[in-house]
Amino acid sequence: MLDTEIAERKAVQRRAAYDARNAQEDKDAVSEQALERFLSLPEYESAGTVMWYVDCRSELRTRHVLPRALEADKRVVVPYCTTDENGDNKLGLWWLRAMDELHVGKWKILEPPRERWEEPERVVRAEDLDLVMVPGVGFGRNGERMGNGQGYYDRLLERVRLDCPLVALCYESQLFDDLVVGPHDVFMDKVVTESEVYEGRGRGGQSHARSGPLAPTGGEG
Repeated sequence: MLDTEIAERKAVQRRAAYDARNAQEDKDAVSEQALERFLSLPEYESAGTVMWYVDCRSELRTRHVLPRALEADKRVVVPYCTTDENGDNKLGLWWLRAMDELHVGKWKILEPPRERWEEPERVVRAEDLDLVMVPGVGFGRNGERMGNGQGYYDRLLERVRLDCPLVALCYESQLFDDLVVGPHDVFMDKVVTESEVYEGRGRGGQSHARSGPLAPTGGEG
């Protein structure tokens, strides 16, 4: 498939995924169900440094559970949008210690204050991450991911250790059976929704069979 054809098909699916995400009902309750599954993952329980995303717009909502994560015996890392020396989009990583440290930043996303980005004790390297929570617009049950098309997470995930699990978090309504992927797209190790945990292909691995439905581990239903 030509790059132009991939781009055109992705654009159509991205619009459909945005629409599905925007239309998701009971976002708070559904998000809590998915997050309970995430917090119960063995990969999360064993991780010392975990990168969370802070939700914006219609993304699966994480900010209501972040305070609970901050109380756990883990280093919670959040991203912020910036550029590298070449002017390309990239994510900076910051050790978050309290919710009131976050301020509204680019695209109205909560992020650490710009004047504190370079504080040595708060800067985190991608190589230091033990688990990455990955947002996205659309996903496949084998770990396929479609982002916003800006390349922020693509560049970050290139620098993450191969033994660091990539766990996508999304609504079940964001899943596609035929998600279009390009040759350089990164596959997730797991995709977590309010209904199931799907075993992904991961980086360089083979596709696994889908896990069966899990019993609710908490939250509202």
